[in-house]
Amino acid sequence: MRTTTAKRAGLACALLVAGLAATTAPAQADQQAGIADIGSADFTKAGEPTTVPTQGRCSIDGPTSAVAESVSQAGITFGGGTSSCTTTVTDPGTDATTTTSTATGKNFELSALVSVGGPRVKLSTFTVTCTATRTQTSTNWSYGGMAGIPALPNPVPPGYVAPIKKRDGTVLANAVFNAQTLPGDGSIDLTMLEITFLPASGISGHVVLGETACAPTQ
Repeated sequence: MRTTTAKRAGLACALLVAGLAATTAPAQADQQAGIADIGSADFTKAGEPTTVPTQGRCSIDGPTSAVAESVSQAGITFGGGTSSCTTTVTDPGTDATTTTSTATGKNFELSALVSVGGPRVKLSTFTVTCTATRTQTSTNWSYGGMAGIPALPNPVPPGYVAPIKKRDGTVLANAVFNAQTLPGDGSIDLTMLEITFLPASGISGHVVLGETACAPTQ
């Protein structure tokens, strides 16, 4: 079941996955109990590399919270944010738990495309969350104050591609929203937005905003 609702400042999307299969399926090697982060960047323009390591990453396995300060490099700014990965005991008698992994970023700006005739990409705020119980997992994401990327459909389908263009129509990069990995064991891996530069931009690499993942609890 997937539901989406429009919000005044942007868009919110949610995905629910039944986790019953996880009780019989073998654990995946890369299955995450619960993680969230604000994002990262790794691209090269005019021979000059720009790398922003993963910002504000939390994990159910620790660290369970993080604060990211604003960081600016050539062509990009992450405005900082916070993350929290928590475990709550819902039944002390059986040690049943739920987990919630959330990351919130703010004041993101990608200016690397401006000098090649592209738009300045901005998001004033964005949030990703993954919640898990013993029987299901769910993710949701939202953003506000987006500029430089065409308006998204509502609902946003998985892996939706929004081209980022020059005024003459040349596509400089692809913005992929709502990228999901569903291994079939009840776990979810979600990336809210990944911007991949295309050859016409003269830039190579990508930028990621809002990642989260979780698996059914024990």
